Amino acid sequence: MTEQTPETPEEKPQEAPAPVPSQPQRPGGRPQGHRPHRPHQQQQQQNGTDLTILIPLYNEEDSLKELYQQIRAVLGRMNIRYEILFIDDGSTDRSFQVLRDLRRNDRRIKAYRFRRNYGKSAALNVGFERSQGSVVITMDADLQDDPAEIPALRRKLDEGYDLVSGWKKVRHDPITKTLPSRFFNFVTRRLTGIKIHDFNCGLKAYRREVVKTVKVYGELHRYVPVLAHWEGFKIGELVVNHRRRRFGKSKFGVGRFWKGFLDLLTVLFTTRYFRRPLHFFGMIGLMTMIGGFGIDTYLIVEWLLGKTWLGNRPLFLLGTMLIIVGVQFFSIGLLGEMISKAQQRDEEYAIRDTLR
Repeated sequence: MTEQTPETPEEKPQEAPAPVPSQPQRPGGRPQGHRPHRPHQQQQQQNGTDLTILIPLYNEEDSLKELYQQIRAVLGRMNIRYEILFIDDGSTDRSFQVLRDLRRNDRRIKAYRFRRNYGKSAALNVGFERSQGSVVITMDADLQDDPAEIPALRRKLDEGYDLVSGWKKVRHDPITKTLPSRFFNFVTRRLTGIKIHDFNCGLKAYRREVVKTVKVYGELHRYVPVLAHWEGFKIGELVVNHRRRRFGKSKFGVGRFWKGFLDLLTVLFTTRYFRRPLHFFGMIGLMTMIGGFGIDTYLIVEWLLGKTWLGNRPLFLLGTMLIIVGVQFFSIGLLGEMISKAQQRDEEYAIRDTLR
């Protein structure tokens, strides 16, 4: 007797899911063109922060509480969502403990402390990376920058600027700082072509696109407007109130001006000639070769006319040396062009808008 299996209702064949178009894979297994979400970008989209106040500091325990109270009073009247971001550049006093106490009462305060003193540029760079606001305003922690200028800086951005730099037109600092600073700003203005008066003012306003594009390192915090200008952003200026220092002393000595000019050369080279080094080295080499060739030509003509003897003319050796040095500069420029061509990537270009 055979055992019969119970009949089951006929199953309908399931439709296969629509094929997903395949994307070319990178060696790491990630689809080409895919960009991972950064945590600070995700949080900014969720929180919708309107404004970030970014304050780098070093040994400013006496001024932090009053500075916070002034900022909170100003922002409280603006009716916006904001955060206050402190970057402690390795302070050796109680600055970070003061920030801890402030944060217990206000969760909009965020603070990061370095293990050692890296400098203002490093503090700004970390702050730029972690800022969540659609607008970022930087200021110093010594109470010389006036928080009452925050609304005016924000309004100035609405005039079409991407970065607005403060101008301490009336400056309450000793003459040992103001005179070198004026000369420094004059030279920077002439060499860069950016018509602002105070490149190193700590009070600045940025659109989010600027702080996520410009990379600050070394001692280049003085030249953020220059770096932003060469990325295609529009730079503006606003006269701001500058107050006398009440606590502590300046953390920058006279040596900063010498370093500043060296950094200016770095900025000029990396912004103007980084992708075309032959324009820089080739021009120097060409001028040197022309000078050497002109000297030697003059001496050779005199020798042919019997007016001189080349063996006892050091000028002839100078002309020959200039030609050799010029060829070397030209060769360096060609090598730089080959290196720049080999390392060129699409991510090096800042794209403002996209329609597709």
